[in-house]
Amino acid sequence: MSNSNSTASPTGAAPGALAGMRVLELAQIMAGPTCGMMLADLGADVIKIEKVDGGDDARGYRDPQINGVSAPFLMLNRNKRGIALDLKAPEGREVFLRMVREADVVIENFRKGTLEKLGLGYDTLSELNPGLIYCAISGYGRTGPAADKGGFDLIAQGFTGLMAITGEEGGPPLRTGNSIADINAGLLAAFGILAAYQHKQKTGKGQIVETSLIEAGLQQLCWHAAIHFATGESPGPSGSAHILATPYQAFPTQDGYIIVGGANEKNWERIAQVLGRPEWLEDPRYRLNADRMRHRDTLLPAMSEILSTRPSAHWLAEFDKAGVPAGPVHSVGEALSHPQTLARGMVVEQQHVEAGAIKTIGLPVKLSATPAQYLRPSPRLGEDTRALLAECGYGEEEIAAMLRDGVVAEPAPVRS
Repeated sequence: MSNSNSTASPTGAAPGALAGMRVLELAQIMAGPTCGMMLADLGADVIKIEKVDGGDDARGYRDPQINGVSAPFLMLNRNKRGIALDLKAPEGREVFLRMVREADVVIENFRKGTLEKLGLGYDTLSELNPGLIYCAISGYGRTGPAADKGGFDLIAQGFTGLMAITGEEGGPPLRTGNSIADINAGLLAAFGILAAYQHKQKTGKGQIVETSLIEAGLQQLCWHAAIHFATGESPGPSGSAHILATPYQAFPTQDGYIIVGGANEKNWERIAQVLGRPEWLEDPRYRLNADRMRHRDTLLPAMSEILSTRPSAHWLAEFDKAGVPAGPVHSVGEALSHPQTLARGMVVEQQHVEAGAIKTIGLPVKLSATPAQYLRPSPRLGEDTRALLAECGYGEEEIAAMLRDGVVAEPAPVRS
């Protein structure tokens, strides 16, 4: 298999930071594809290997669609080439092994033991390619009493205590509004892969990189864990309020809500002045953060009463003028269309052969010399099957036979 990178930079553009890295992505839905997309955005040649029948399960999320194409799938799979391959078929297994010989990374999110049953576990693959980095993302990790259990984001949020700290005080457990365990697991996996890749560059040796949804959830508990380890208590939900500082939360205004960040004493002094209550600075109930935390029951209602008298825009302008960190509570649409969001390149526009014009979220890391590039939209199921098989050394007759036998698949021609 050649080591050419199909996502090479356009003429005149600097190559991506990870140009030359070859990644085989066996993962689906969210955590693994998030990891693969981040690597692809930075120049890695990421090959998405999907089931012949239906592909990545995210393709089945049919609502919403863009011209019949799953919008969730389009969000997480740009910059990747795609092949549809039956790993259970002997011929399909051989195709995968050929690809592994030239790969730097394999990403998978199967339940523990699944690939081993197919003869495609790390021990087998590392014999073929000692430099292979094998990244496994699972629900609970590959060791421990729950290692054999499957897991999903919601289950991980409950297991790790995230649901116990989300919502309003006294309310039922709630999931975070996003799939935080899945997304963070993808970020952690990419972090681990890059560390292992640096090691490989020095030694030529690969290794196993693994993370899990529960570890990705637990890693989000920093302040809450600090409280528990120090006091033995388990913090509960606190709505929009910070658990260590106040006033630092959402407040109602005349026409909505704003966030006011009084996370240190200097900002608290400015807040009191903006609200027209300089006497609060000498009030022993509110002088220091520890005092304010003990007297939130009087301070927060008093602030809300004042803030409710004027529109959000008024208060945001006043807080900005005073140098107080403050901001609006946006809807998703408002956040994605804000000038600052657009200025930071966080909305990517692409043209998909079936879906047409689409938008996705940009890479949240900016590199000055080797920036992210968005060179191709998410692949159709099996879009690059023929090209990838040819790179593996298969001839036209062999490719035709595998297509006929259902070992691989390719998409139907696009109607003009």
